Amino acid sequence: MLFDQETLDKLITLRRELHRHPEISGHEKETSERITVFLKQYNPDKIIYNLGGYGIAAIYNGEETGPTVLIRCELDGLPITETGNLPYQSIHQGKGHLCGHDGHMTMVVGLATLLHRTRPAKGRVILLFQPAEENGAGAKAVINDPSFDSIKPDYAFSLHNLPGLALHKVGIKEGSFNCASQGLWINLEGKTSHASHPEDGISPAAAMCDLITAFSQLPTSPEFTNDFALVTVVHASLGEEAFGITPGFAKIMVTLRSETDNIMSLLQEKSEKLIRDVAQKHTLKASYGYEDIFAASTNAPEATQILKTAFQDENIVSDEMIAPMRWSEDFGQFGNISNSAMFTLGSGVDQPQLHNPDYDFPDELIETGTKIFHRVVRSVLGPSNSKYL
Repeated sequence: MLFDQETLDKLITLRRELHRHPEISGHEKETSERITVFLKQYNPDKIIYNLGGYGIAAIYNGEETGPTVLIRCELDGLPITETGNLPYQSIHQGKGHLCGHDGHMTMVVGLATLLHRTRPAKGRVILLFQPAEENGAGAKAVINDPSFDSIKPDYAFSLHNLPGLALHKVGIKEGSFNCASQGLWINLEGKTSHASHPEDGISPAAAMCDLITAFSQLPTSPEFTNDFALVTVVHASLGEEAFGITPGFAKIMVTLRSETDNIMSLLQEKSEKLIRDVAQKHTLKASYGYEDIFAASTNAPEATQILKTAFQDENIVSDEMIAPMRWSEDFGQFGNISNSAMFTLGSGVDQPQLHNPDYDFPDELIETGTKIFHRVVRSVLGPSNSKYL
């Protein structure tokens, strides 16, 4: 076993405590404090607080100079009400750790317990607990924080648990790993009138329908024939809930998704032209903007091979993924500044999907995830006087 039973029990208790107290993106103050209290038991050489918000970086220095390896996890939960009857169910109505970030955090603090026993031979390890992953803002905020300059990594690694993949099995691929995505909102402004005289107003109803249809067809246009692109209409509203008013306002929200950042730029360009053309056709004012912006996440060749070697060394079964994950991850930002790679860790074939209200991270994965990260650190930074476990 990687952990003695006492340490494993402490980690499981922490994971369930984190699960009971989820906080959404940008509001992870108590979660950050809980992680800090736990980390201090294992004597990092330094802790940096308030990185890009409530982010924390725990630093473990090696005996000699060498590369910096960053292991990253996420602090935030989701604005979703948890269902079920877990004894450690969320106590915050409308909030839940339904993506497994509670488990990801626990794996990384598990690594702290091992680094406390034996530092790396060279370089340093940065354990990063990143805020605001779910809305795509956190990684960029951390990297842009002046305090991050002193811990800029040479290598960065992360994981995400994956329901539908067998428990403890891993998925990996070089190149595109997570899709880019952006939330696009569109406001259409016309003019209200009495419902008995619609000709005296300018209703955006027909324009809204035109846009919804056009957005669904956009990825089938010739420009996207050889590349994955997806546009999903996620919300639409029209006017007021009143029978006496011809509507003068409409709102549409869509998610743009693509395998690469270049295709995302093309999707944006085509979407914006579509909005302008439809607004002009129906004599409406249109405004639009973007939220929840995620760059594509790309696994670098060297970092990917380090992970593959770690899987082999730990006798963990791995799948070579054919296509990138459709969902997005802001870990891609670390690929702009370091040699980085991410992998998926199976959380069970019959596990409810991520973001489902009845999802719960399997505690059995804590040791597996920590074991992989531990092996990665050994591979890059070496054992200290052969004391590494």
